[in-house]
Amino acid sequence: MGIKSKLTAGILTGAMAISLIGGGTYAYFNDVEVNNSSFAAGTLDINVAGNDAANAIIDVSNLKPGDYMLRNFKLNNTGSLDVSKVLLTSKYTVADANGNNAGADFGEHIRVKFLHNYDKNSTVIYETTLKELGKTDVVNNLYSWYGERDGIKAKSSDDLVVLFEFADNGKDQNVFQGDSLKLEWTFDAKQTEGTLK
Repeated sequence: MGIKSKLTAGILTGAMAISLIGGGTYAYFNDVEVNNSSFAAGTLDINVAGNDAANAIIDVSNLKPGDYMLRNFKLNNTGSLDVSKVLLTSKYTVADANGNNAGADFGEHIRVKFLHNYDKNSTVIYETTLKELGKTDVVNNLYSWYGERDGIKAKSSDDLVVLFEFADNGKDQNVFQGDSLKLEWTFDAKQTEGTLK
């Protein structure tokens, strides 16, 4: 077989294959629609505004037994989601000025009273010592029938009043002279339950 015969046979084979492929297709109506969906998570964003420019809730010196300090602070929910509760975790460290505390804890002598939440119209929400103040919900403990319900709505805030007192126990508290206490409060905002969207 010459080169012309081989080329002719190859072209005929290709033509036959194309005709078989074309004969095996079917025509039908078709409609395609693409739907694009999106999921965007909301935000929980809580921040605290205290009494002074540095946003500290309390910063005092020269305390003696019996002294007390009244402080206001605002819990702001600047996020897009409602907050169901705000858990406060309290930690502190004591600097023993004279090294003579002999196991006494300055935190046991600092009383904390969460007196009022203006948005919930509640009074005396919670009272304890710094040592005993572990984790507590600071926006849901008490509310009255005419106050705001639990939590903090998105883009709103709760205004709280707290009283700190260096409790005078009527005994010798000289071991605390010159001592200092550094207090760290962490506010942990929790989301509300999921709902049908």
